[in-house]
Amino acid sequence: MISAAASHYFSPVPPVASRRGVIEFRDGDRVYRFRTAPGVFSQAAVDRGTRLLLDTVDVSEARRILDLGCGYGVMGIVAAGRAPHARVTLVDVNPRAVALTVENIALNRVTNAQVLCRDGWAPEADQQFDLVLFNPPIRAGRSVVLRLLREAHASLGAGGRVYLVARTQQGARTLGRLMGEIYESVAEVARGGGFRVFEGRRV
Repeated sequence: MISAAASHYFSPVPPVASRRGVIEFRDGDRVYRFRTAPGVFSQAAVDRGTRLLLDTVDVSEARRILDLGCGYGVMGIVAAGRAPHARVTLVDVNPRAVALTVENIALNRVTNAQVLCRDGWAPEADQQFDLVLFNPPIRAGRSVVLRLLREAHASLGAGGRVYLVARTQQGARTLGRLMGEIYESVAEVARGGGFRVFEGRRV
């Protein structure tokens, strides 16, 4: 069951928005601007977990990237900006998040990204990814997070990587251990600000 507290970022029918805002995020020399609104995760600022994951991941060699549960699009859009040679797909179950991501792709003049409204990513034979970025909906429940991790694994090509970030006090180490039951290789690659980042690889 998805709790009321989690509905702001995981429910297919999110609450009605009343106020929109614009936040900025600096990535090296580039400043991104993101439109946000009530009813999406971390509307007031880019959260520390997302910042840590972006500080950790290297997207330079990836050709196909998936931002799984993209919210208003920060990780996928920044990844697209860092890797203009790559094709980035962003997905989210929340229609408001998807609509904001469409706006934010245009706002940041990113031309190598697309966003889809869907619950996770069921494997598709013609769409395998080199890299999956995942800031999971912890409050949606462990079963949901594990399903999404399995879908991410099945969507990776050989040698593909998934990066998961989670708050230590919300079970990050347990998620890292459970990733070891799905991925052939798992390592904790960063920690800071109360968050941990795990890398899972598909051999």
